Amino acid sequence: MDAMVTLLLDHAQLEISLSATERALAFRRTSIRVERSSIVKVQLTDDPWTWLRGVRARGTFLPGFTALGTWRTETGDDFVAVRGRRLPGVVIDLDGEGEFERLVISTRHGLALTRALRLNLDEAAEAVELGAEPAKEPQRTPRPASRPAPAI
Repeated sequence: MDAMVTLLLDHAQLEISLSATERALAFRRTSIRVERSSIVKVQLTDDPWTWLRGVRARGTFLPGFTALGTWRTETGDDFVAVRGRRLPGVVIDLDGEGEFERLVISTRHGLALTRALRLNLDEAAEAVELGAEPAKEPQRTPRPASRPAPAI
């Protein structure tokens, strides 16, 4: 199982792309899609486990290992995709008009997500994939310090 879900963001929506295994564990047939305009607030967190609220309605819960699925609260449903103990996360509050009130997700890409959400994407833009690991740059060997030219 992957370490975390993949986040896709374009000018119209945010998609939490779930693998087949993740969909099975979350008891869902499809990935999560929310309109970008329905996002009210995005918060970064060092411990997404502290943001779980309500009771599990559908999904998988293994304390300290994984929480994946729908949590029911008094105010509405939350979608939760939290893994491991040391992964940071993001909490996305929604306007409550759609399927979920809040999204709680483990991701190392929370800062990139908040930056991407601030971008003004008026024209049709390519989707930004936030779940892929960045390619590593080749290591460069330091050049020896150059000596100044002698003064004449």
